[in-house]
Amino acid sequence: MPDAVMTEASRYAARRARLADWLGDGVAVIATAPEAARNRDTHYPYRFDSYFYHLTGFTEPEAVLVVTGGAAPQSILFCRDKDETREIWDGFRYGPAAAQGEFGFDAAYSVSELDARLPELLGNRARLAYALGHDPAWDARMMGWLNAVRAKARQGVTAPGEMLDVRALLDELRLHKDAGEIDTMRRSAQIATEAHRRAMRATRPGRHEYEIEAEILHAFYAAGAQAPAYQSIVAGGANACVLHYVTNRDALRDGDLLLIDAGCELDGYASDITRTFPVNGRFSAAQKDAYEVVLAAQAAAIAAVKPGATWIAPHDAAVRVLTQGMIDLGLLKGEVDGLIESNAFSRFYMHRTGHWLGLDVHDAGEYKQQGDWRALAPGMTLTVEPGLYIRPADDVPAAFHNIGIRIEDDVAVTATGCEVLTAPPKTVDEIETWMRG
Repeated sequence: MPDAVMTEASRYAARRARLADWLGDGVAVIATAPEAARNRDTHYPYRFDSYFYHLTGFTEPEAVLVVTGGAAPQSILFCRDKDETREIWDGFRYGPAAAQGEFGFDAAYSVSELDARLPELLGNRARLAYALGHDPAWDARMMGWLNAVRAKARQGVTAPGEMLDVRALLDELRLHKDAGEIDTMRRSAQIATEAHRRAMRATRPGRHEYEIEAEILHAFYAAGAQAPAYQSIVAGGANACVLHYVTNRDALRDGDLLLIDAGCELDGYASDITRTFPVNGRFSAAQKDAYEVVLAAQAAAIAAVKPGATWIAPHDAAVRVLTQGMIDLGLLKGEVDGLIESNAFSRFYMHRTGHWLGLDVHDAGEYKQQGDWRALAPGMTLTVEPGLYIRPADDVPAAFHNIGIRIEDDVAVTATGCEVLTAPPKTVDEIETWMRG
């Protein structure tokens, strides 16, 4: 087996070993995502479950991982059989024997044996961990296996007496990225960066939002990304004031801004970038003034990302700059502290300044621990994305009507501060110069 594959397999094995340690005398059962029908006899493109992939690296559907703890921990894969006939129709399958060696499992069996083997693996275990409540059908199936164990009580076999949500255990593991994960996220960020550059160059009055989205998708796939990380937002003019606008059908108008929120998925890991720029390549005076406020807020937020700082520190830094900017632009009246305390700023800025990023675009991990905002630590990855969304109103200067601006980058916490992973043009001069090119 090549060294690169061995190294990759050992990373997944190390994660399973850590889970086994957490389980003690317990067992965890983690299923991958099912295939989903799109309509009639066609399916959506398959995407594995993130928890399952994080522990296995295995991307085929119809697979289940079982991890046992205790004195002799094991990781066991159940997957589809090798089937050359089905491979003619659907493509390559590892099969249990090849998957065991390739991915470093202690054992592997056909998924058709799961019902017969799982009660044996659950027997005489103190606790069971799985995705409690995630899927009612899976819950029912798990109860059936537990009842099969309980039926052996007269033979001296005991069923797990404690039930745990395995996601609570794995969230902490997923929250702290290793060097290999950060490297993949850098590459995902680089692809998304180039896609945003391409979109800026392709934008001009008269084109449509969907045409610019097509430019982004071209850049993703041409560079090797497997999919968009989420449905792209390509929002011109007033559409940028709709936070999750995804219609992407309108014509782009001279004098409007275009907000693009788009990222790709590479080997499971998401990038997430937002840029806002003028359709005609030149910011108006009002657009520039509003944009500079958001840019300064993002700079303050990024400066607050460092080990030991709380999760909420970047948001608080951004809100203070944004609120002062709203006063300066004539959107709000009053003192900064009072406007923050009364939440008056939320009229024009109504969301948090970021979220965890990783295998999911809104990645796993709690934001608070025991009621307090958690501290940032090296290996955590997050977005930093302040914005201003100015809808028309009698008390809003007309020059700012329908201006929606968001600036978002992906950031990794390092030992000494942070690393910004994404780098499309961002300052006013950078954007205008790039678009002229």
